[in-house]
Amino acid sequence: MSVQPGWYVDPADPETRRYWDGEGWLGAPIPVDATPPEGPPPVEPPPAPVEPTAPAAPVTAPPGLPPHPGPGSQPGHGPGWGPQAGPPGWGPQTGPPGWGPQGVPPGWGPQAGPPGWGPQGVPPGWGPQAGPPGWGPQGVPPGWPGRPPEPRPHGLPLAGFGARFTARLIDFAIVFALNALVNGWFVWRLIREMQPYVREVYRRQLAGNPSTEGLPEVGPQAGNLIVAILLIATALWLAYEVPAMAAGGQTVGKRLMRIRAVPLTADQPLGFGRALIRWTTLGLPTLAWYCLGLGLILQLVDALSPLFDHPLRQALHDKRAQTVVVQLPAIASATPNDRTQPSGDTP
Repeated sequence: MSVQPGWYVDPADPETRRYWDGEGWLGAPIPVDATPPEGPPPVEPPPAPVEPTAPAAPVTAPPGLPPHPGPGSQPGHGPGWGPQAGPPGWGPQTGPPGWGPQGVPPGWGPQAGPPGWGPQGVPPGWGPQAGPPGWGPQGVPPGWPGRPPEPRPHGLPLAGFGARFTARLIDFAIVFALNALVNGWFVWRLIREMQPYVREVYRRQLAGNPSTEGLPEVGPQAGNLIVAILLIATALWLAYEVPAMAAGGQTVGKRLMRIRAVPLTADQPLGFGRALIRWTTLGLPTLAWYCLGLGLILQLVDALSPLFDHPLRQALHDKRAQTVVVQLPAIASATPNDRTQPSGDTP
């Protein structure tokens, strides 16, 4: 999925922010801490025409001094040449007759190259501000060590996978505790329904009997109990994560690890809609655990996907919701150390 148009931190210069239109950068960069305008940058107005200045009054030399040299008699100018120009027929600050403005030969674009060249004077096949075919972005030759600077969405570094994984484990432990309280009775009923079958299979395994004939049947309510347990577990996870993410982009685990999910377009709360879209990609497959663990496999792939995504380290649920997880700066202690402060007023 391509990145949606919006203002993002320029990977080539983390101190600036530019507008991405879905295919390339537009407009001039702005400081990273400045508030970007709504939508794309305004079109730059064409340069104002330069008004011709009035010719300077001839300078009259004082008596006894040679007269001031006139136009065309400056060093490097011949008789009859124009002021600061060339031979007769040449335009001011241009080239021979027939050439375009700024001294561009016929057929050339302004400030470009020969016919067939791209804007900015780029040869055919080259990318804008890049290099020959096969070179990487930002004009990096193939095989060069190093990478472009890591993106800093909204001026914040990207969260590492270790911090994200630890935060997810904390949230999983909280949701598991909630399920132990709410789902405990249904789990106990499911164990009672399956107990005769499990005991007999275990007894035959100990006796070395691989036969499956004559095994007691699982209780008739086992299937319904599994569905109820999965529905309750999914609802508890939804109620725990979506409201917290919608309000501040943080669950309890993310707060403890000082990471936060923010939209790619602006540093603002996710909102309920974006938080719900983000959760459904990861949480809704819980209902498919009943299908031979298919939902668990999908969730595992989603959880590991930031390891293989560059440069924004987005999981599949981040890509679907157009979010990114950033690392928050450490909070400096606001309480001064009285032992290190001298008595009296502090300068």
